[in-house]
Amino acid sequence: MNNNRLLERLAADYSLLRKAAAAGDPAAPVPSCPGWSAADLLTHITAVYMHKTVTMRTGSYPDPWDPDLSGEPLAVLDAAYGALTAEFAARPADSPALTWYEPDQSVGFWIRRMAHESVVHRVDAELAAGMPVTPIPADLAADGVDEVLTVFLAYEAAQSPEEFAAMEGGHLAGPEGEEAIVVRAGEREWTVRPAPTSVRISEGGVEAPRALVAGEPAEVLLWMWGRGGGVEVVGDPAWAAYLRRMLVLVTQ
Repeated sequence: MNNNRLLERLAADYSLLRKAAAAGDPAAPVPSCPGWSAADLLTHITAVYMHKTVTMRTGSYPDPWDPDLSGEPLAVLDAAYGALTAEFAARPADSPALTWYEPDQSVGFWIRRMAHESVVHRVDAELAAGMPVTPIPADLAADGVDEVLTVFLAYEAAQSPEEFAAMEGGHLAGPEGEEAIVVRAGEREWTVRPAPTSVRISEGGVEAPRALVAGEPAEVLLWMWGRGGGVEVVGDPAWAAYLRRMLVLVTQ
């Protein structure tokens, strides 16, 4: 998915997020984020936009991190979003930027990450406001599924193998990662091969996986982020549940 399309979707989902935040009760609970209010959600996304802006601008993670969130919440959100998008506009997508994902140290990484951060939290804001959830475009959703699997799951498993080794249900994975789970989002498929302390992801499916998790791209994306999602599970449901536990571990 190219960066111009990601920026287009970032703008659209920010607008929808802001609309939901303005319409809803700040004290309303966020059904998809237990323990959070709509105000907490707004604070979170504002701080995320600020943090990424400062990281790109300075080339380092701000430490200590104590952002100024004082002021009318929507105005502070607007300012944070404006600074973030100004930073994107000022830098080529392939220019260097510090990220937590070692294989991609570029501004483009943050464009993609903020587009997906925004669409997921836009859904949260709409749910909190009691509004209908605006459909997620298939291309964005499929790219989001790819990001969760390749950037979060495979990479984080390599960075924190001890957490995967201790995870409930880890016994399902054979020592060499020979068993497969297939994820199908619309026309795209990925094969997940978990070992006790690592996970390999490849695009494309395989015959006779332990489990197939399938649905329209938006439904699969929401399922992966724990926002519901109407997916179909074919095969052993324990393996689909195992995939969900792995995803919870890397997307908390």
